[in-house]
Order: sequence, then structure tokens, then C-alpha cells
Amino acid sequence: MKWRSGSSFSKNVVRWGGVALLTLLAAPLIAWIAAEALIVRSELKHADALAVLAGSSTYEERARYAAQLFKEGRASRILLTNDNLRSGYSAKDDRNPLFVELALEELKRQGVPADSITILPGTVSSTYEEVLSLRQYADEKKLSSLLIVTSAYQSRRAFWTMRRVFHDSGIAIGLAAVDPGSQSPRSTTWWRYRLGWQMVPGEYLKLAYYRVKY
Repeated sequence: MKWRSGSSFSKNVVRWGGVALLTLLAAPLIAWIAAEALIVRSELKHADALAVLAGSSTYEERARYAAQLFKEGRASRILLTNDNLRSGYSAKDDRNPLFVELALEELKRQGVPADSITILPGTVSSTYEEVLSLRQYADEKKLSSLLIVTSAYQSRRAFWTMRRVFHDSGIAIGLAAVDPGSQSPRSTTWWRYRLGWQMVPGEYLKLAYYRVKY
């Protein structure tokens, strides 16, 4: 009886050990699929304006990509929203500059003329508020199209929000998502970084919240 009991225990150890090993081996694949599922793009060859969504941890990659699209002739104007968040202390400015100011400076550093950049009035505290602000601006300026620029993992929620807010506007919208790997961690390795956990699992929580609230 003791031998049978030991044999059964050994089999269970092997069985559950195999399950754990398979789970461990599959985890990177599952993580990659979860990250890639958040990334959407919607082509718009030309738009009246590029709208760069605010993002304190990824403002550089968004600004640089927007500048690239601008140089390609995809739009003649770039719109920035102000989330009123401040960066770390700048010895050069002797203050903590706003991230929207840093995005503006990055655009100019990439060759975008200052008179081609507009910071939308007011401040926003969420992606939904950003999109409402863009809708108001587009209506006032009678824009017919907008190309949104944002980081990869925010793209699905951003595009979902844009379609909700702009669905009856007659304004064409597209979405240009920055390839991860610059400030956003790559989809193959995001789970190795704290920022990756904020961007991927955190984004799924935001998606669920948006679908319930809006």
C-alpha cells in the first residue's frame, strides 16, 4: 500500500510538473498575443491634421512619429493636447516643464515648424476628454479628417473612443500607432519591465472601464 501511494504521488508530481513547465513555456507566447491584440492601425493616406495624444512616459516616440508623418506629407498641421502633467526638474528651464511643452520642443527638434503645431486650449485628464477636445476643435475648424498618433498599446482604446465620439460627425479618422521598441517595450518582452505591466495588463483594465462607462 505504501508503494502504491508513493507511486501515485510521484505520478501527480510528474503530471503537475509537466503542466507547470508547459505553462512556463507558453507564458511568453501568451504575453506576446496579449500585447499584439491591443495594437490597431487604420490607414488614412492624408488628413487635415495629425492629432498626437498625450502620454507622459511615451511623449518622445509619439512626437517623433508625428514629425515623420508630417514630413511624409500626411498632414500639414499637428495638434497636441495638454494633460497638465509635469516632467522632472529641468536645470535648463529651472522648473518642471509640462510634458506637452516637451512634446512641442521634440516636434520642433525633428524639423516641424512651430507655426504648424497647435496646442489645443484647456487641459484633459483622460483619453476620452482628449477626444472630446479634438471633436470640438475639428467642428470649429471644419476639418474633414484626422489622423491620430499614439503609442501601440493605447491604440485600440484610442481608436474605439474616437469612433464613439466622431461616429456622427462626418469626419474621417485614421490611427497611426507607433511601433513598440522605443519608449514602449516590445511585444515580445514587455513582461520584463514595470512599464510594460502598466501598458499591457493596465490597458485591458482601461478598455473594460471605457466600455462600461462610455
